[in-house]
Amino acid sequence: MSNKREFERMMWARRFTLQGLYEWQVSQSQVEEIERHLAENPDFVKANRESFSNMLRGAIRGQAEANTLIEPLLDRPIEQLDLVEKAVLWMGCYELLTHPETPYKVIINESVNLAKKFGGDQSYKFINGVLDKVAKKVRIDYQ
Repeated sequence: MSNKREFERMMWARRFTLQGLYEWQVSQSQVEEIERHLAENPDFVKANRESFSNMLRGAIRGQAEANTLIEPLLDRPIEQLDLVEKAVLWMGCYELLTHPETPYKVIINESVNLAKKFGGDQSYKFINGVLDKVAKKVRIDYQ
């Protein structure tokens, strides 16, 4: 499989992970139910299903650790963040912590793109700043 194709499949996996994290925050549904629901979307075939499931489950499991990394960087309590912002940050932290094979710049860029598409007007700047600081703390490849 070409690198471009796999990059696109990962892009879709991140997009569906964001949607799953948003749904989880709103409904507190079981992760299996969220996965089934999102898999019904016709675009889901474009996603790397295994990566989607791993990211969704890992970001939910790692939410407390992500919050510990994020909270000192915020100017307000994490509970006051927009649901999309929290979801993007949790997903970004999960990837930064567990996928050293993925360059941190790719993870941040993909997170920023999701914030631009689904977040508030300026949330992408906020996401960029927070994840850059997290990457500086947790990644040995940070430059």
